[in-house]
Amino acid sequence: MLPSLKPIPIKERLSIVFVEKGEIDVVDGAFVVVDAQGTRVRPVLTHIPVGGVACIMLEPGSRVSHRAAALAARVGTLLVWVGEAGVRLYSAGQPGGARSDHLLYQARLALDENLRLKVVRKMYAVRFGEESPQRRSVEQLRGIEGARVRSTYQLLAQKFGVKWSGRDYNPDNWDAADITNRCLSAATAALYGVTEAAVLAAGYAPAVGFIHTGKPLSFVYDIADLYKFETVVPAAFKIAAEAPPNPERAVRLACRDAFRQTRLLERIIPDIEEVLAAGEIPRPQASADAVGPAIPNSQSIGDAGHRS
Repeated sequence: MLPSLKPIPIKERLSIVFVEKGEIDVVDGAFVVVDAQGTRVRPVLTHIPVGGVACIMLEPGSRVSHRAAALAARVGTLLVWVGEAGVRLYSAGQPGGARSDHLLYQARLALDENLRLKVVRKMYAVRFGEESPQRRSVEQLRGIEGARVRSTYQLLAQKFGVKWSGRDYNPDNWDAADITNRCLSAATAALYGVTEAAVLAAGYAPAVGFIHTGKPLSFVYDIADLYKFETVVPAAFKIAAEAPPNPERAVRLACRDAFRQTRLLERIIPDIEEVLAAGEIPRPQASADAVGPAIPNSQSIGDAGHRS
């Protein structure tokens, strides 16, 4: 039998844990990684406080038992299968399931062009700390945002003294990218994992985006972009300038620290509610059974108000 655990509110959790090698299982009621160097008789166990982690990123060489996946779902911890160094996101679990009332609310905002534009303008204001230009379409705002992003990359490259010729990497040939692009890819993968965990915990659909569209994680990219240049992008440029022997690992540690320092997990769900409220339509009233048992902090979620 799996232990009965009460989900911890997502804002109180650690942000992210990476598992590179080993088998994730439940041993004596505890969520553990059985190290590949161990044996059946004398396994090497590393305990993970699964209920206190928002997202566990599983790299090549890791395996997950049915009991471990079930326990992660029960406590609302997102399991994400990623490529080496986090450069690709292959698949993800869904802790607790989405809320139908939130999905319908999100879809209504995204499908109405006027409502969608209001949400996009709010995202712009939150991201850049200023109102978006008037009488611009979503496509025009996307173009303005892209120009500002490219300019910010260039300024950060100058600040940290690294060579920068633009965002360029090939997921099929990780080592072909320069160190700065590799650091950025690893950093944004960490941010996307944490953001997706929060989006799912709040009961929204990762695919239904406003600025980004047509991708499985469009809404995740929308929300992650609100924090990208506050958290992971400066960390990536800093690590690239230092050029450590294992830059991807150094980036992960730097991102973990940035998430903690900015109190990111406390902010994501309230910020999602704030940007969607800009659509100025009534928020859904949740029924008693609208939230699955694995959703973290379900009461506060019901009441609360980038793509690289």
